Amino acid sequence: DATAELSVALLLSVCRRLPEAAQQVKSGGWTTWKPLWMCGYGLSDSTVGIIGLGRIGQAVARRLKPFGVRKFLYTGSGPKPESAAEFGAEFVPLTRLAEESDFVVVTCALTPATQGMCNKDFFSRMKKTSVFVNTSRGAVVNQEDLYDALASGQIAAAGLDVTTPEPLPTDHPLLSLKNCVILPHIGSATYATRSTMAVLAANNLLAGLRGEPMPHELKL
Repeated sequence: DATAELSVALLLSVCRRLPEAAQQVKSGGWTTWKPLWMCGYGLSDSTVGIIGLGRIGQAVARRLKPFGVRKFLYTGSGPKPESAAEFGAEFVPLTRLAEESDFVVVTCALTPATQGMCNKDFFSRMKKTSVFVNTSRGAVVNQEDLYDALASGQIAAAGLDVTTPEPLPTDHPLLSLKNCVILPHIGSATYATRSTMAVLAANNLLAGLRGEPMPHELKL
């Protein structure tokens, strides 16, 4: 839930240019009203593509649906008709998701199949008005290709909560772009979620010391 909330917050921040707008207030850029100043893109009547319709992907779609999203597309290792039914989401190839989505949200796991999947070919298929958000793992994205797509206007904007490496060097080219918002991997950063994570770890440790099966073991 915490990561899904952060994904939506990041998407809204990027598509409505909130960090850029806030900076304009501080720097004196806010003057008289101008018709197209600080205009961005809205979710109403849009198509949202979700890469990885797992628990987080579903939670993101559940939160975006009330914004008036017209259509959900998703891709992954295979169709998930039961999960997709709640949103009327359509399972499509990655290429079609890139071509038709107004917003792309990446919530998949990092595997050999997904590493670098969001690359030059992917971004070249996206609309020039599309917004890209990644809250999964940094290595899913080819950051050099993303920089080129953003700098050239191939896509409108991007929001990242994950990068390669982490922390991202302060002189990284992506940080020089106004249309790219980067957060320091804070998807799970709520007090309640971090407390739950600590309790899970402690219960695993206690069970392991007692020689019992760990209640929240990660099967590798």
